[in-house]
Amino acid sequence: MKDNKKKKDRRKYPQGSAASHAGQNSGNHGGHAGHPRSRSSKLLKNRKTLLMDLVSSKNYEPMRLKDIAMLLQVPKAKRSELAEVMEILVKEGKIDVISDGRYQKSRGASTTTEKREKRDRRAGEQGRRGRDDRFRRKNGKDGDTEKKPRIQTVDIQAVVDAYQIPEEFPARVITQAEKCPEEVIPNDYNGRLDLKSWQMVTIDGEDAKDLDDAVSVTKAGDTWTLGVHIADVSNYVQENSALDREALKRGTSVYLPDRVIPMLPKRLSNGICSLNEGQERLALSCIMTINEKGRMIGHQIAETVIRVDRRMTYTAVNAILTEPEAHPELLEEYHELVPMFRQMQELSALIRSCRKERGAIDFEFPESKVILDAEGTPVEIRPYPSNVATRMIEDFMLMANETVAEEYCTREIPFLYRTHDKPDGDRMEATLTLIREQGIKVEKRSHEITPGEVQKILTSIEGTPEEPLISRLLLRSMARAIYTPECSGHFGLAASYYCHFTSPIRRYPDLQIHRIIKDVLRGRMNGTREEHYRSILPEVARQSSERERKADEAERETIKLKKVEYMSHHLWEEFDGVISGVTAWGIYVELPNTVEGLVRTASLQGDYFEYNESACAMVGVHTGKSYAIGQKVKVQVTGADKMTRTIDFELVEGIRSTEEYGEG
Repeated sequence: MKDNKKKKDRRKYPQGSAASHAGQNSGNHGGHAGHPRSRSSKLLKNRKTLLMDLVSSKNYEPMRLKDIAMLLQVPKAKRSELAEVMEILVKEGKIDVISDGRYQKSRGASTTTEKREKRDRRAGEQGRRGRDDRFRRKNGKDGDTEKKPRIQTVDIQAVVDAYQIPEEFPARVITQAEKCPEEVIPNDYNGRLDLKSWQMVTIDGEDAKDLDDAVSVTKAGDTWTLGVHIADVSNYVQENSALDREALKRGTSVYLPDRVIPMLPKRLSNGICSLNEGQERLALSCIMTINEKGRMIGHQIAETVIRVDRRMTYTAVNAILTEPEAHPELLEEYHELVPMFRQMQELSALIRSCRKERGAIDFEFPESKVILDAEGTPVEIRPYPSNVATRMIEDFMLMANETVAEEYCTREIPFLYRTHDKPDGDRMEATLTLIREQGIKVEKRSHEITPGEVQKILTSIEGTPEEPLISRLLLRSMARAIYTPECSGHFGLAASYYCHFTSPIRRYPDLQIHRIIKDVLRGRMNGTREEHYRSILPEVARQSSERERKADEAERETIKLKKVEYMSHHLWEEFDGVISGVTAWGIYVELPNTVEGLVRTASLQGDYFEYNESACAMVGVHTGKSYAIGQKVKVQVTGADKMTRTIDFELVEGIRSTEEYGEG
């Protein structure tokens, strides 16, 4: 899986989940939106798909309900829900109950997965007839199917099917991809700026294979030259081709714990479009001149030819910059690059300081990384690392995105922007009221709030017990960022201009604006082309925003699944955690590994507790004892229900005996 690729320019403000637990509107049990008792049709569909895939598997033998529950790690308290779903499947004629109460798949019933596999087999047979033999021999496989380093789990497959995320590429798309060259064709050099002599690197996670951005930095006096060089994917994905139509359909690559579902076939994303070390590649470069205050004072956007010197990782660059004495081997291996890395670090600090000065909001909530074994079982969950190297690349990508957006907005050329609206007035006013009730001074009213005011609040509470609460409340009040043809600015970044330019391998909006940029650079942007783009961009924006939303939801859902599965192996163990949300039905506690569970109100001992909405706290009626966001607690894991995606905790100070819960 591509490690943390999205973090380079992921400013979406927000996804709607990072702060959904704070305050009275939260009901996310282990990340599941809504009240714990709610049951959506989508959840039912996911459960039905999971069970159908189980009973349809080759190794499945007819089982009783108890055995199925044990296999899926469904605790006794939740087995009635499992029985209900099985009953629905029986009534639908998809599952039969045979002698002694065992379940098996009905004859003639087909799962979603089986239907998809049949469809894909037909497409694959058609594609194989016309495929390039040389490519097939070289790669040792037919076409561009995802290489599976580990078993792809049934539960995640159910989510993929539920969100209708296409996995296999149609045969015509594979055929078209295989016709793309493996190396840059000499004719493609024409009219391009030759930057092959520039010192530049890619910096990504260890597992990344589709490298779509390279960076270069030089310094002369008090002036910096920052180059952000992006793979010219549009050179190989022509408008309205089969490749292009499929990319628009997908909208984005989807990153799941056990697989990556790419927007483009690997022939392109890992091959000619990837800025691989030592290989000549076509690029679109945004070359910016930056002064000693971190402000961009000049820029050039150009079609270029580049050659990356080294493929670097976040881990290695961070070690070089923060612990050089501990890693002499890295200093030796990359000695020719170390001066540039130090210049990058200095420039990044200037850019970040400048962005903060203008009022950009910097929310820091850890995202989860799920480590699976070869069988697809989660063996570790931890926060994605954020270090000097990741922040450095993020700063450079953000500046390039702003620069490109400003260029085309001021020229009034049809374009696609990444916009983030001002918060809803009523929601923000409610949030500010809650913040004031925490004793935090806020002078502005909701209609007066600016990104700078939000950042001022965050800065004032940094390191205090109230910081998690206030941060989550503020993030919850934000709108969701979307793609639009109108340049209305980005509230969270305090930017008048913003777009997504830096990831055309994995995001369709970036690919779309690359075509527009090249039309302008080549003098092809006439009235006819402008009208063409004005006609298609609204639908491109709508489709891209919708596919991004579905991808985000699927990613969150699969991470929840694996978190629940992981914690099911740690029942009755104790963990230190921090209260991350309080609702009428319980207290959410987040562990250091980012796993979140619910301490239900009914399980609280020593008093009768009520939810105090204004204080966002659970308060004992008689003792006055309270539980609030940011408070450290010790919990015991008492349940992990894969069917409902929920994790149950109880406070260690009031633990009941295991006999009350039964086995498992």
